Amino acid sequence: MTAIEEPTTTLDVSDLDRHMGVPIRAGELKEDVGVGDIRRWVQAMHYPNPLHYDEDWALASRFGRIVAPQSFAVATDTSHGCAPAQVGRIPNSHGIFGGDEWWFFGARIEPGDHLVCHRMPYDYKVSETKFAGQTCFQRGDTLYINQRGERVALQRSTYIRYAVADAKEKKLFDEPTEKEWTDDELARLDEIKARYIEQIQELHHDKRLIGSVAVGDRLASNVLGPHSLASFTTEWRAFPMNAWGAMRTGPTTVSALDLGYTKEMAGHEGDKRMERTNPELTDGAYYGPSRGHLQPRWARHVGMARGYGYGASMGAWILDFVAAWAGEWGEITHSKASYRNPAFTGDATFLDGEVIDVRVERRRHHIATVQVEMRNQDDAVMAIGTVDVELPAE
Repeated sequence: MTAIEEPTTTLDVSDLDRHMGVPIRAGELKEDVGVGDIRRWVQAMHYPNPLHYDEDWALASRFGRIVAPQSFAVATDTSHGCAPAQVGRIPNSHGIFGGDEWWFFGARIEPGDHLVCHRMPYDYKVSETKFAGQTCFQRGDTLYINQRGERVALQRSTYIRYAVADAKEKKLFDEPTEKEWTDDELARLDEIKARYIEQIQELHHDKRLIGSVAVGDRLASNVLGPHSLASFTTEWRAFPMNAWGAMRTGPTTVSALDLGYTKEMAGHEGDKRMERTNPELTDGAYYGPSRGHLQPRWARHVGMARGYGYGASMGAWILDFVAAWAGEWGEITHSKASYRNPAFTGDATFLDGEVIDVRVERRRHHIATVQVEMRNQDDAVMAIGTVDVELPAE
């Protein structure tokens, strides 16, 4: 969403300052990570890397078993990592994911691991946007720690909070008609996907050495979609937090209504007390702030044209895209991505990447930086980001 200078209705963010730098309740799932959780995740993220779902392939890998992709960290939280980025009341507002920054510390997530997510609101700013006029860009940190006390990852999420009435009036995403894909166009998408998969299969268990990488190298392109309500539902159900009774501690101690969501969208999402009596009311696929993703009527209510995808998934697509190129010996150490346009039903998402830097950090740590761009079939930029990945030297 491009910033503009036109004045609009003032967004009331007066309640936010008192929350900045104040830790909120940690998030925790009841069960340990299971192999099925990992398999379900890569299936939902359209990430066909056998390391994460095929036990025979994984047995011959450096890990000797199925391990989670680094993108899976966000699936161990109870809020997509955005709970600390949406504290404080903004009246008559809604929110969408605006971006992620990740730091990874070396510990990989394996079946049997148990993670606790510690959260801290970070900061916010208000800017004018074409999407909704005055818009609050709010950030918060989630630290993922496993049962051994190891830091797995730190996620700094950006949540975009805006006045629903202004977004509906501006109609930036007012494109209710889905693209109809021809058979030839769909076959072309399958060709791109096949070449991307070949990259994974050809590297197999070998190392992508830093010496084989140069600035200007292009990654094998990938395409996701065409997206549909079915594919977005698969994404939603891949988050373990969305199973009834799965959360030991929920995403927040306050209701969506207290955060300022409109009455129609507030609901009881994540409310553990309501879950005991009518769990359907706590399910974001049916009620509450998340239902706009899967129900076109409510998508239009919050300023979207039709069903749209999840920001946490977009972040995972970027991480998986680079991880597929790096191979099982590569380790993503840092990434930063901003989201510009949602993935709508009927759209396809194209990912391209280029190596823009190769360097040595702290003596023996060899880093390649990949610039990633995500576009739809109309060439609209959906996300841009950079990913640092450590590669072996020999």
